[in-house]
Amino acid sequence: MTIPSLDDTDHGLIGLLRDDARLSVVAPARKRRVARATVQDRIARLEKNGTLVGYAVRLRPKVETRRIRAIGNIAAGANGAAEIRRELSGHSDVITPCGTHGCRDRVAERRADSLGAFDKAFNAIRMADGIATTGAGIPLSWYKLEATRGC
Repeated sequence: MTIPSLDDTDHGLIGLLRDDARLSVVAPARKRRVARATVQDRIARLEKNGTLVGYAVRLRPKVETRRIRAIGNIAAGANGAAEIRRELSGHSDVITPCGTHGCRDRVAERRADSLGAFDKAFNAIRMADGIATTGAGIPLSWYKLEATRGC
């Protein structure tokens, strides 16, 4: 798949949609100082070329289940990368598994209702064949990027 080229208008529009995907077409047109038709055309093009692949709902933290987030780091033993993938795919609380280079082979965001649930889940992964070491960090703050920064 060819990666589409994006200009400043595209980046600005994407930033605004990241902030609020339910914006009317008029709102980003006013904020970006372009015609409403330009915004409609850009959104249609970004959807068609695969740049925009969906829209999401975010819940208020107090009503979201699995409110505690942790970023897990996993290092494979000899030939353990495939085992890590299998182990992570068996956990519904794994949100974003990623392959990495460096001291860890995989990084994954996990969500749970309690620290005990994390402990149980990480212990299960730690004991799987092919896993050398694991670690986790619990984010204390999350920051929202400014919509005008682009992508």
